[in-house]
Amino acid sequence: MPDPTDPLAAPALMARAQDVVGKHAALLEPLARLFADRGETLYMVGGSVRDAMLGRGVHDLDFTTSARPEVIQEILTEWGEKVWDTGIEFGTVSAIRHGETVEITTFRSDLYDGVTRNPEVTFGDTLEGDLVRRDFACNAMAIELSLNDELRLSPTFHDPVDGLADLVQQVLDTPQEPEVSFRDDPLRMLRAARFVSQLGFTVADRVFAAMRDMAPEIGRITAERVQAELDKLMLGARPWEGIDLLVATGLAEHILPEIPALQLETDEHMQHKDVYRHSLTVLRQATELEDEGPDLKLRWAALLHDIGKPATRAPKEGGGVTFHHHEVVGAKMARKRLKALKYPKHVITDVGQLVFLHMRFHGFGEGQWTDSAVRRYVTDAGELLPKLHKLVRADSTTRNAKKAARLQRTYDHLEERIADIAAKEDLARVRPDLDGNEIMQILGLQPGPEVGKAWKYLKELRLERGELDHDEAVAELKAWWENEHA
Repeated sequence: MPDPTDPLAAPALMARAQDVVGKHAALLEPLARLFADRGETLYMVGGSVRDAMLGRGVHDLDFTTSARPEVIQEILTEWGEKVWDTGIEFGTVSAIRHGETVEITTFRSDLYDGVTRNPEVTFGDTLEGDLVRRDFACNAMAIELSLNDELRLSPTFHDPVDGLADLVQQVLDTPQEPEVSFRDDPLRMLRAARFVSQLGFTVADRVFAAMRDMAPEIGRITAERVQAELDKLMLGARPWEGIDLLVATGLAEHILPEIPALQLETDEHMQHKDVYRHSLTVLRQATELEDEGPDLKLRWAALLHDIGKPATRAPKEGGGVTFHHHEVVGAKMARKRLKALKYPKHVITDVGQLVFLHMRFHGFGEGQWTDSAVRRYVTDAGELLPKLHKLVRADSTTRNAKKAARLQRTYDHLEERIADIAAKEDLARVRPDLDGNEIMQILGLQPGPEVGKAWKYLKELRLERGELDHDEAVAELKAWWENEHA
């Protein structure tokens, strides 16, 4: 990103966008000619222009045009290899050619009822009218795919709402008054937080004020739409900043109330202003530990790991407070919130389990991990173990350097213990030493709940003592059975 104080910053950004158009000239020049032949104009717009200027890489190309939807469809049918018109009632037609996807929408000048976010679709006649209705000025720049006298691409930059200035300053502001924009579509307030996370921008003062004053309007948005924006926010480069904006403006009170509630709780180590700030730090540190790209489940678990603390806070003898079993309460709360946000079952289950397990490590001091405890830790985490490793390490936010180093050494030791035992035993698939058929044969049972109870007993024995030889397992099973039926 060019230095905002550099007077050449704006030209440098424009040059980047021009370069992107130039790299796609073989694809776009024939398209521009087809529109020009019909007497229509065509503009690359929105995130395509913004991301080109930011050097973020442009994938799908978005355009707006003076052409009406049926004309767009005719042109794309001639130009593309595959065309789909599922959005044609909203003026949008898409096509793919040579592996590149384009989406083209007729100029819009929609009317909103102020009750829902669903507009009465109205087609416009000018580029300026289309751009001014967009969410943020930095998303309201356009590059016209104009042609020179030789019918070659000669792109022209259009910026009627000064989006380039905002892009240079890395500020999110609305083309219209923010109150008008957010009343039209309250989801734009969440998009502001999403762009803060994705782009690292800040919001203009008037945008912040409008978000704060209009936060209850987010209730007009469905849970599914909210979830989609939260996903993009959480997967951004700086999700803790997007969450912080939601809390500061009061939007979180309506969609994630458990997070601002943490501001009332002081961390038991008295090392942070509050548990809320601690949670944002854990979220940041978890993202820094990712090694295979953004991890949605890990990030949600990091943000939500302490949400059970307000409900479990109790005074501690001698001063301070405790939060006993906050991981149990927090896991339930996390599952309930994610369910309300319409997350899929696997996300709800896995995030809840990570929250539930995040304190297990702290129940043991240095060198106190028995083989049995290690087996249970690995078995309970299952496929989530790599995420749990990262979450527990991220949860160390103490400012005491010696204590932080000691915690990391202790976890290093635990991981070494896991590796040592895993080398001897298949920890990923801990099962009883006898299977269900053997249990039925030894005890003379038919399939039923008694077999399940015996299997569970043998699994607990396996976790506690490790692998048993066959005769020892049979003896233990018979002894348990006799005791059960004494």
